Amino acid sequence: MSPAPHPLAVGAPGRPLAAIATSRIDLSTFLEHVRGVAALLPPGRHAVNLCEDRYRFLVGFCAVALRGQVNLLPPSRAPAVVAEVQQRHDQAWCLGDAAPDPLPAGWFALPEELPRLPGDVPQLDAAQLVAIGFTSGSTGAPAANPKTWGAFVTSTAQNLQALGDLWSGQVPSVVATVPPQHMYGMEMSVLLPLLAPAVLHAGRPFFPQDVAQALAEVPAPRLLVTTPVHLKALVEAGVDLPPLAGIVTATAPLPQPLAEAAEARFATEVREVFGSTETCIFARRRTAREQAWTLLPGVRLEPREDGTLVHAPHLPAAVLLADLVELLPAGRFLLRGRRADLLEIAGKRASLGDLTRRLQAVPGVRDAVMVQLDPEPGQAVGRIAALVVAPERDEAEILRELRTGMDPVFLPRPLCRVACLPRNETGKLPRDAVLALLRGGE
Repeated sequence: MSPAPHPLAVGAPGRPLAAIATSRIDLSTFLEHVRGVAALLPPGRHAVNLCEDRYRFLVGFCAVALRGQVNLLPPSRAPAVVAEVQQRHDQAWCLGDAAPDPLPAGWFALPEELPRLPGDVPQLDAAQLVAIGFTSGSTGAPAANPKTWGAFVTSTAQNLQALGDLWSGQVPSVVATVPPQHMYGMEMSVLLPLLAPAVLHAGRPFFPQDVAQALAEVPAPRLLVTTPVHLKALVEAGVDLPPLAGIVTATAPLPQPLAEAAEARFATEVREVFGSTETCIFARRRTAREQAWTLLPGVRLEPREDGTLVHAPHLPAAVLLADLVELLPAGRFLLRGRRADLLEIAGKRASLGDLTRRLQAVPGVRDAVMVQLDPEPGQAVGRIAALVVAPERDEAEILRELRTGMDPVFLPRPLCRVACLPRNETGKLPRDAVLALLRGGE
């Protein structure tokens, strides 16, 4: 990767960069905000960027980088998680777009009216470390993943090649339900508007009607960046959305029937992207019509017994993922699960992913997850357990349904009904939260 500097943002000074309700912020004003905030930031080496307003997050992110500091992007805003991230990094302080009351030590809140300083377009060295993202904790403790500015520039160019045909050379308006601290949210709703001609919507709508309102506030072509959980809610709510150039989804597997229903309901293409905090996005597919994934330009996969090595232009070294793949011609592949999801009990094999899909398909089940517990003392294999959201079904009925198509050794014991699953902001299920809920239901 070239050590040459890259501009902090691209495009003409007057090009629209962000939409806040019905107002617009151009690139020149944004850069003035970045310089103004950078001049106010406290000293240190790391800033835990907790801004929720997507525009103010972007201003803070760039101001921190401009000061030569590193943005820490925690997997959750929970105080215990934030405290742990701070403790793991020296000279770390918290950046917020609103001041807690009282303001804790080590906090800096962006002023309500952002300061402005004129100047040239800032340049950042390709090798500069600008962010550290953290895995969600769905398979264990969150792990730190450093990101350089050059890696972000390269991966954004790849994403444009993978998705740009959705808006056919026009300037898309990006509305996202994903937090900017999540790497997928960072790539699609922060870096894309910064490093490509795109407009960022400052909000993070959650409920279906809020998503419709946010999309109505931005001009066409509109791109909705979301997750399967949010997409399911949109389809089931029957809400009307303004015309869309496309829907992009990630963070969890997208069921093909949901992709088909969303395309029919909103008259647009649903494109699923595949990646991780460690790798960023490296593949895509149109889930309603295909099972195979297409690799982004320059990406190569190397299957291993314990997972898959990902080689990509934006990665300084190959990254090993736990996902198992089957390579196909023409840069395509099929996912075959994760090594950690593969089960072998009493000589029989299954995968947690497939078992979860079977449980979710039981009539009356709205949401569900199956996990393998740690082995009990004296046992070589852990039991299978499940959490299920099914207000109108009881546990015995659900188990009877499962027995018709599932080997008895894989039946969940216990199977606990809950009001809702402990999904995080991106729809993932941290393992520790699932286990805590199971312990409470035993």
